[in-house]
Amino acid sequence: MWISVTLQADADKAEALSDALMEAGALSVSIEDADAGTAAETPQFGEPGHLPTSLWAHSRVLALFDGDTAGDALAAMLGEAATAAGFDAVPPFSTETIAEQNWVQLTQSQFDPIRVTERMWIVPSWHEAPDPGAINIELDPGMAFGTGSHPTTRLCLEWLCEAVTPGCSVLDYGCGSGILGIAAARLGAGEVVGIDIDEKAVEAARDNAERNRVRLRLLHSATPIEDSFDVVVANILTNPLCVLAPAIAARVAPGGRVALSGVLEIQAGQVIEAWAPFIALHAGASLDGWVRLEGFRPGS
Repeated sequence: MWISVTLQADADKAEALSDALMEAGALSVSIEDADAGTAAETPQFGEPGHLPTSLWAHSRVLALFDGDTAGDALAAMLGEAATAAGFDAVPPFSTETIAEQNWVQLTQSQFDPIRVTERMWIVPSWHEAPDPGAINIELDPGMAFGTGSHPTTRLCLEWLCEAVTPGCSVLDYGCGSGILGIAAARLGAGEVVGIDIDEKAVEAARDNAERNRVRLRLLHSATPIEDSFDVVVANILTNPLCVLAPAIAARVAPGGRVALSGVLEIQAGQVIEAWAPFIALHAGASLDGWVRLEGFRPGS
């Protein structure tokens, strides 16, 4: 059993309260947007180079204490933490008792097979494939981005199902979990290369490729690559897509196709403009506020 305590705090004191709660004896502490789920909800983390200057204006601090903590002892710890964080009194809070659970089973229950198209599914290892005759990619949630559930990943997977032809070469720029490269290989691509800036992502992609019995050439982004590819897909973020436009566009072979995602619909114009000197892009599809941009390099 555990005791979960939720306290309200403004941005200027939330981190101090979090640190003080840990010092006072909390087992763990997290900070959330108190306005989450309402019209006032605001994104916390921006893209690289555009990090936020503060926490949410209205923050919620969640602290977990041992279930055997007596009421008086808990009150004393909260009071100690509030004083250390600069509060005149303990801020408004609520408590909840959390029972022991099978956390692995609970986590797994949140991830069901995902139907991408009529012929492709993403299936966690603990599930049976809903359609044994389809292309079933086995993938569990992990450290690297890409489980098939995010709109940007789905947009890229749907495009690959149409763009990949037998034996074509594919580059997945920002490969994350390797899901796009694995999908390309299962769709019949010949050479498939995945690149990521995160070494952990490269390792995760390698493990996932082995699990799905496909061969990917996986590289850290520091490794120079001069090859060109028939199909290039990049599911990253708007700013990197703009900055890396010359480098990624140069990897598209004459007659090749490119798809970019990780772009909000309101950011599409920014990416299209950045790519204009290299490849003309257009919006190919959108889902839940995200857009997939597509382009074609004319043959020589």
